[in-house]
Amino acid sequence: MTREEKSQVIKDLTAQLADTSTIYLTDISGLDAGTTSNLRRACFKANVSLSVVKNTLLAKAMESSDKDFGDLPQVLKGNTSIMISETGNAPAKVIKEFRKKSEKPLLKGAFIDEAIYVGDENLEALANIKSKDEVIGDIIGLLQSPAKNVVSALKSGGGKIAGILKTLSEKEG
Repeated sequence: MTREEKSQVIKDLTAQLADTSTIYLTDISGLDAGTTSNLRRACFKANVSLSVVKNTLLAKAMESSDKDFGDLPQVLKGNTSIMISETGNAPAKVIKEFRKKSEKPLLKGAFIDEAIYVGDENLEALANIKSKDEVIGDIIGLLQSPAKNVVSALKSGGGKIAGILKTLSEKEG
């Protein structure tokens, strides 16, 4: 690889790092072609980008980035693959599901919304992180619940002023 090609790869990786807030570093070494193909298919279905990177080039891209990757450059040893997604827990869910049949991929580290996770022992916690859409859904559900209770109580009170006042006084107590 020429110096110009390396420089271009670093620029491309730096741009990828800048455009996402969810980056997982994994080890998929030792997977045969069929298993690797299955992993790539699982990633594609989950809208996760998977690519193998050279550690030195990724380290330089991390240095060039405006983001603080903390201890993540230290895990760039051996075989490293990068998983990028719009959803914070999607790569962890893919890894967790895939490891029901295989011992890899191993999680080396992750960068999610400026939080840094180092080590495979964080996989369960990362898989349980709620996506923005899930959090928004929970908030909407919580906000709708009291309103639904009041509306149903008002309907059961017959809609008369006395029933409405009775329902409201019960809600205050």
